[in-house]
Amino acid sequence: MHILLITPAPPRSRAGNRATATRWANILKKLGHRVEIATEYHGQGADLMLALHAWRSADAIARFRQKYPQQPLIVAITGTDAYRFIHSHPETTLRSILLADHLVGLHDLIANTLPPDQRHKMHVIYQSATGISRRQPYRRFFHVSVMGHLRDEKDPLRPALAARLLPQDSRIQIHQYGKAVTEDWAGQARQEMSRNPRYHWHGEWPHYRVRQVYQRSNLLVLPSRMEGGANVISEAVVAGVPILASDIEGSVGLLGENYRGYYPLQDETALAELMLCCEQQPDFLDSLSQQGNNLRHRFHPDRELQGWQELLNRL
Repeated sequence: MHILLITPAPPRSRAGNRATATRWANILKKLGHRVEIATEYHGQGADLMLALHAWRSADAIARFRQKYPQQPLIVAITGTDAYRFIHSHPETTLRSILLADHLVGLHDLIANTLPPDQRHKMHVIYQSATGISRRQPYRRFFHVSVMGHLRDEKDPLRPALAARLLPQDSRIQIHQYGKAVTEDWAGQARQEMSRNPRYHWHGEWPHYRVRQVYQRSNLLVLPSRMEGGANVISEAVVAGVPILASDIEGSVGLLGENYRGYYPLQDETALAELMLCCEQQPDFLDSLSQQGNNLRHRFHPDRELQGWQELLNRL
């Protein structure tokens, strides 16, 4: 089958949408299909369109459905679709959802954001991750990693603000990895480094180096305001890194309602308390690790492959 995969992220981009598109293309090729990745639709024929992002890919979705009304169409619902554009641009976003034969989401709660009569279309396929070599977390200090581009949706400086509240004898150091999407965010990060000795912004790193960071991290913090199902959770779980996360649907839908590592969104005081618990209470940190280990099976590559095979079998 010839599959046309539409993503708003251009080639060589390290944005999450491009990484997801590339991974899905590799999976679909393993299943025996021919995959063409494009950022725009130019009217070409295909046996199936898979469009990543209901709002950003709305034009391609509408044009493909109009030209090939009988061909199957799958739309992947991203975090900004589910938690921003369905409210700020409802006509365009909902049109893509209505035109789709099937929808793909990345966490268990994402269907809650859809109109009730569209929820039956949703197929949850967890993003997988591969393991790393043996972890050797730092001992001289407590390395807290924050992964993701510096942009508003990620609430990226919340861990730094929390670190300001820590007692002087704490060994916690915040290390942030990700590109600043604007010069304003870069300026904020540099300013924070100049006045907060616990905070270190490293900019954008290639994925192989990020995997090396997981080997040494004591803890990962995901402070996002909105997520469609962050792959950083999959990677941290598989790597054995304990996680603290803001209590948003995108994280709860991956880690489960009973996970012990949530803090209220944008609450640096609560985050500081949890980070300190992780540093000073080994039993609490171990409990987060154990809860993560219990979830590793859902992020196995074979399970993601199976999820796509089951969805394609329904076409």
